[in-house]
Amino acid sequence: MPRITQKDTWVSEYRNLLKEGFAPEAKWFVGENKGYIRLEVKDNGKKQTRVLPFDWSKKGFFSAIPEIQQIYKRFYSGKTRSLKAACEEVSASSTNNELDLNAIIEEFRKFCLNVSDKTWNKSYVPVLHKAQELLERSKGKPIDGRELMTYSLEKWEMGSRSRQIARRALQKFLDYAVIRSKLPSQYAPVKIQETLKKKRIGYALTDSQILQLIASEDDKKWQFAFQLLATFGLRPEELRHLVVKDGELWTMYEKSMGGTKGQKTEPRKLAPLYIRDGKGDIDWNLVERIENEEELPPLGQEGKGGEALGTKLRRNSTWKKFKRQAEKLREELVPYAFRHRFAKTAYARSIELGLTTKDICLVMGHTKEVHEANYARFIPDGTYDKFKKKVAV
Repeated sequence: MPRITQKDTWVSEYRNLLKEGFAPEAKWFVGENKGYIRLEVKDNGKKQTRVLPFDWSKKGFFSAIPEIQQIYKRFYSGKTRSLKAACEEVSASSTNNELDLNAIIEEFRKFCLNVSDKTWNKSYVPVLHKAQELLERSKGKPIDGRELMTYSLEKWEMGSRSRQIARRALQKFLDYAVIRSKLPSQYAPVKIQETLKKKRIGYALTDSQILQLIASEDDKKWQFAFQLLATFGLRPEELRHLVVKDGELWTMYEKSMGGTKGQKTEPRKLAPLYIRDGKGDIDWNLVERIENEEELPPLGQEGKGGEALGTKLRRNSTWKKFKRQAEKLREELVPYAFRHRFAKTAYARSIELGLTTKDICLVMGHTKEVHEANYARFIPDGTYDKFKKKVAV
């Protein structure tokens, strides 16, 4: 006879129902484990336990009884009398015929109105297909949302940004599917606490290094690209979205701001921070050259500008030298180093030019939060000189 550990009224109500499905000599016990129903079996002197994906509640018990009875039958009909195997067989048989994962994912795609095709294919499809593979297994199917999320995310490095994005996409899908009864409630998502890896510091190219890099490049189109990136602090993808309006340079590029509201950055007017050599500011007449439609290098398909720039730079010996220098400082040299130079220079010249953080954020086209997370480490020129003066006094 099954033994119920708790003595709540609703527990007593279900004892008789469970008795009907078990032989008097069967040593099957039902208990609670962290809010879920736990089965315990003692057979031939061996104890086996299994947590079922049902809440320890009246409603959970009502749903669990048919499955417990099926597990009981499978247990004694199997050759090895394995509780784990019996549970997995019942779980597989009860969901394979009911779930059409392709249809559920297609419906979810229509629900995600603010998710672009690019984001869907990059951030959603890989993790959803992995979850689908796990749910369609005949054996070894995840028993609950925690297992499903854990196994679905295995391919992503723990603590990485890519894993964080995949986890959010999967959680959003499971929320959608469980709330609408597309998936059993046992697969409701759980909150998984993970610590993001420490973000490496992006190396900011100096004006001297940018001039060396331009000099090392034979292709005039790429020289033009380097000049634009450094002078205006552009994202690589913005190179293909430049226009001149009323004599001012604008980028028409719209980038997702993240989150679930589908917000995007607005087209913005750009402002130059000229590269300086020993003689002063260098004006490459960049606005006039864009207006005259001077040719820029090919950047591949839409959205891949950063990859095209990265490929070009990795082949450059001067870039490789700068990369080694960055590593000695425990920083990382990436294609955004031109943009990092712009931010660092803006801070360095902030007193000279009267710039505020709000001014810099506006021109660079991102929020204050993003700015503080990535660029707040830069300081105005002369900051440490102020301290020296204080000490001297």
